[in-house]
Amino acid sequence: MAVLKNLTPEQAAILSSGLVAGVDEVGRGPLIGDVVTAAVILDPANPIAGLNDSKKLSEKKRDALYGEIMEKALAVSVGRCSPAEIDELNILHATMTAMQRAVAGLSIRPEKVLVDGNRTPDFGLPADAVVKGDGLVAAISAASIIAKVVRDKEMEALDAKYPQYGLAKHKGYPTKAHFEALAEHGVLPEHRRSFRPVREWLEQNGGV
Repeated sequence: MAVLKNLTPEQAAILSSGLVAGVDEVGRGPLIGDVVTAAVILDPANPIAGLNDSKKLSEKKRDALYGEIMEKALAVSVGRCSPAEIDELNILHATMTAMQRAVAGLSIRPEKVLVDGNRTPDFGLPADAVVKGDGLVAAISAASIIAKVVRDKEMEALDAKYPQYGLAKHKGYPTKAHFEALAEHGVLPEHRRSFRPVREWLEQNGGV
């Protein structure tokens, strides 16, 4: 595995040639919910304009691109690890496992895999890590959008179930509002018990 940095747009385009699966994750930092990954194989004959790092796009634009990616991509797969798995494996290994699941779930076997970041798990395929790849490689950008939209929708569903936690707004990240909700209402079944704010609440409240 190589870790690729400071690619020019031309180098990124060359790297993306062939049957490439782009992989990215969303949800390493939150205190609650799954870590979600996506693997996407784009169709070179059916390009999608406007792909970029999901964090740099508005919610409206992400949602529109999500639909276009699902319609035009050759293959899309979502992988995840649950809070229980995150607690057991730790967040890094859970993220790598979720990436493996996403690639394994593709309906087409790619020739290579490109992962956003500085490390990649063993996919049983040629794979490279691309630093800031979600803004450089179209397939990784597409994966970041799919993962982001999927996880955000899951947080909105949890918000409907537990409106007092404000999950639709902060998406489970460790914000002031989330800390306040945790202090007032306690730990939910979907919280990650190994993450410090949750673990400390459990320790202070008898592990309930």
